[in-house]
Amino acid sequence: MTGTPATLPPQLPPQYDPSQTEAKWQALWEKNHVFQADPSREGPAYCVVIPPPNVTGSLHMGHAFEASLIDVLIRYQRMKGCNTLWLPGTDHASIAVQTILEQQLKAEGKTRADLGREQFLERAWQWKAESGGTIVNQQRRLGVSVDWTRERFTMDEGLSAAVLEAFTRLYDEGLIYRGNYLVNWCPASQSAVSDVEVENQEVNGHLWHFRYPLSDRSGYLEVATTRPETMLGDTGVAVNPQDDRYKDYIGKTLTLPLVGREIPIIADDHVDPEFGTGCVKITPAHDPNDFEMGQRHGLEFITVMNKDGSMNGNAGQFEGLDRFEAREAVVQALEAAGNLVKIEDYTHSVPFSDRGKVPVEPLLSTQWFVKIEPLAQKALSKLDDQNSPDFVPERWRKVYRNWLANLRDWCISRQLWWGHQIPAWYAVSETGGAIADHTPFVVAGSEAEALAKAQEKFGREVQLERDPDVLDTWFSSGLWPFSTMGWPAQTEDLARYYPTSTLVTGFDIIFFWVARMTMMAEHLTGQMPFQDVFIHGLVLDEQGKKMSKSKGNGIDPLALIDKYGTDSTRYALIREVAGAGQDIRLAYDRTTDESQTVEASRNFTNKLWNASRFVMMNLGGQTPAQLGEPSGELELADRWILSRFHQTVQETREQIERYGLGEAAKGLYEFTWNDFCDWYIELSKGRTFGPDGPEKTQAQQVLAYVLEGIHKLLHPFIPHITEELWHTLTQTPAEQTYVAVQSYPESDPAWIDRELEIDFQLLIETIRTVRNLRAEAGIKPGIKVPVLLQTESDREAKILTAGQIYIQNLAKAETVTIADANAASPQQSIAGVTGTVQVSIPLAGLIDLDELKTKLSKNLEKVEKEIKSLSGRLNNPGFVNKAPADVIDGAKAALAEAETQAEILRDRLTRL
Repeated sequence: MTGTPATLPPQLPPQYDPSQTEAKWQALWEKNHVFQADPSREGPAYCVVIPPPNVTGSLHMGHAFEASLIDVLIRYQRMKGCNTLWLPGTDHASIAVQTILEQQLKAEGKTRADLGREQFLERAWQWKAESGGTIVNQQRRLGVSVDWTRERFTMDEGLSAAVLEAFTRLYDEGLIYRGNYLVNWCPASQSAVSDVEVENQEVNGHLWHFRYPLSDRSGYLEVATTRPETMLGDTGVAVNPQDDRYKDYIGKTLTLPLVGREIPIIADDHVDPEFGTGCVKITPAHDPNDFEMGQRHGLEFITVMNKDGSMNGNAGQFEGLDRFEAREAVVQALEAAGNLVKIEDYTHSVPFSDRGKVPVEPLLSTQWFVKIEPLAQKALSKLDDQNSPDFVPERWRKVYRNWLANLRDWCISRQLWWGHQIPAWYAVSETGGAIADHTPFVVAGSEAEALAKAQEKFGREVQLERDPDVLDTWFSSGLWPFSTMGWPAQTEDLARYYPTSTLVTGFDIIFFWVARMTMMAEHLTGQMPFQDVFIHGLVLDEQGKKMSKSKGNGIDPLALIDKYGTDSTRYALIREVAGAGQDIRLAYDRTTDESQTVEASRNFTNKLWNASRFVMMNLGGQTPAQLGEPSGELELADRWILSRFHQTVQETREQIERYGLGEAAKGLYEFTWNDFCDWYIELSKGRTFGPDGPEKTQAQQVLAYVLEGIHKLLHPFIPHITEELWHTLTQTPAEQTYVAVQSYPESDPAWIDRELEIDFQLLIETIRTVRNLRAEAGIKPGIKVPVLLQTESDREAKILTAGQIYIQNLAKAETVTIADANAASPQQSIAGVTGTVQVSIPLAGLIDLDELKTKLSKNLEKVEKEIKSLSGRLNNPGFVNKAPADVIDGAKAALAEAETQAEILRDRLTRL
């Protein structure tokens, strides 16, 4: 059934302007709460929590890539009918914010101590209010379909309550404790950092060899170290008990040079006899392995450094020197004393603070820790027994498992002011009014609760002081999937959307974030926080290298958006993905700030715009609903495009469901550009330009039906342009409804005809062949020519006959004759082959044959030279025996192609 045609076709500007279209729809989506979740709404829940970027951050290419991937998933699931929630938010980034503020204070000639904690935090919240929204506003430019009404911040009131609940519960269960242990210390930020916040870097350093004299003056042992300054804290030297060189020394003592301390020689299986001299100096307070040996053997723990990386009083004459200055001074002093044996160049791995960007210093410090093993075991059981969560690609499952199985206790205290202050209060009245390592404490949910607990323990006069440290940022991030939904309260959101559906994140934070979320969620909620973990790769620069600030090779996604539009940038990033989890490479010219990768996607959006505009101009002002769905006896081209459409719908759905987003994007690109725009629109022109009647209406129905379907299929990938085009095509008022909430196309198997698609491809290839032959012969575009098609196949003859009108129209054929393969070919013709069909065009009277013969002869001469060159290389034993296999295979393929071309050219010359 058709409706009453509109008086005028809907209007689209001749050229697509992404800047106007994208800003328009972003504002309308947000204004009308199109993406606001409603727990009471029907449909299966599908929820994603955004990996919260640092509040200090600005949008980089990794953010843009990740957000584009998530938006495809969430928009697709929303259109499938799921009750969706994509929850946004930011992380408070303790170290980064504190660094910014302390730099500001330094410029004013002040320190945080000058302000005091309360004023410092006021200033931090003021900075957050003024500058913390930068990345959120940049995310909006990506057109992400998040629910902005649910935006969270890891230090907002609700999440702070969740952190407090998690800490006190874990402490009450004996899973959080305070102790004096060796931690990774960052002298730059003067805070402890966890193992996963440490980045190991290869450093070209030295291995210094020193003599330590035996206390009985009977000789010496030679030790080797990469950190000479730590020798001032040595309290022993270890050898392997199986090392025959040193068995007689075990139990004796050495006199530590420069210090004069007597230290024992001990035996420990940890010592590698092959490293250095086989004698290892032990500094229990400055090395994790030495710490464990020191504990095993009851050695003294002597700290020789301050928390700013300078040497302390235990360093004697080197007190006050920076650790690296002390390194040089200690070496010089040992050399002067005759204890330096040699210095070797030595490349080794040095742990750097991920935030402070300086080498971390293992230091003894009283800190708060999470007892990891019980939490990790729960997460491991879920993985091993239920494959939960399910990793995509599957190879990351092993990485995640290995990390869980080898975790050490997690140091969660940081010596900062910006963050979640640890809810512990010390009874300082018991230790002279100051917090000391042995000061008793209580853990509570509030100061009032703490006071009540403390008074019960220590009396009414007890004086309390809160722990000044804050929690590691990753502690609050580890609660993100459920704290953002109101936990520990049993909210509607928590009941409806938790556990979440998919976590989309980079492989580089499996350790930082993913494992912490799974451990915390399983323990605190009894469930894994997400069903799937989709691990994406990196966006590499034009040289195939990882982008980084230090290398200065980053590509600004906002600059690409300004130049090409958001949709083009998003589509380029997604279409480049070749398999889930693979890195992508972005072509980029730094001299012009242009990207061929993104430009190709912009060309695609322009193609879609122009094709949509053309179709709308030829629908007689009617919408797809008014025209109705295709029905009745359809033409061959109609049945072909409908089969291709439904096949594409099926493939797209399958790819998205298994996270093959790149493959889905490529498939849609090929169908839209090639099948619909290049072929079907052209094939339908004979009817759409013709007189009114059933044939024209049928063509319009198919055009409208498929075009609307394309807009919906592409919407998750390029949401802004498809929203604009769909509204124009359907003539839907801008604020009435949105393509974003329409149903995603479903494949109808009744329309899919694989045999027809194969047959129709023969028609397409035949038309291409005729066009190529016309171009090669130099036939002018306006001239129609007779075309002879010869085949032995009845099936091919049948499809060629059925599509004869298409060949005539699109190949500009005056006549199309379909004959048996044995029929005589016309003299003075040019011919080509597609499948088993020979295509011939008689040339007499159409072109200058002598000129064509000359052209073909020159081409043949060039190809024969190439054949001679390639044959010579492949017959040369020196080349065949030395060249890589892929080079040889390439040469063979090039030779086969050249020989085929030569045969075609000789045949054409013969025919002429």
